[in-house]
Amino acid sequence: MATLNIVLVEPEIPQNTGNIARTCAATGTRLHIVEPMGFKIDDKKLKRAGLDYWHLLDITYYKNLDDFFGKNPNGQYRFFTTKAQNRHTDVKYSDNVYLFFGKETKGLPEKLLFDNPEKCVRIPMINNSAARSLNLSNSVAIAVYEVLRQWDYPELLCSGKLTQYNWDDAK
Repeated sequence: MATLNIVLVEPEIPQNTGNIARTCAATGTRLHIVEPMGFKIDDKKLKRAGLDYWHLLDITYYKNLDDFFGKNPNGQYRFFTTKAQNRHTDVKYSDNVYLFFGKETKGLPEKLLFDNPEKCVRIPMINNSAARSLNLSNSVAIAVYEVLRQWDYPELLCSGKLTQYNWDDAK
């Protein structure tokens, strides 16, 4: 199976990180958290958002971005930002891809974006300055499922069953 990685850089809101952790756990996506965080990892709000999924989570913590890049030098990096010129759907995502998301109040460091313009992508939104950005956990979910769609949802259960009825009887 190809490896998909989410990188949260200095997340601030525990509920967002909890929701992202749950998305990662449910999709087999690895989660990387770059400190500092705006909360403690034992925060009740964080655990509540993904409490029964934590045992499924593959999570790694880093002191800062230098620590992250030092330990993960060989990956396809994509930086999600409202400042990008390219759409997230225009990219072909390969194995060992790392999708980066910045803190809720400021996003990713502008120097990182400036140094990597071809790796920056955005999720399209309305052209209205009052709509600054999507919620962080929603953005991660959109990105994860775009990559998985391109990969044809490897190792994911793509059909379900009713509990009281049989789908074959519905025709």
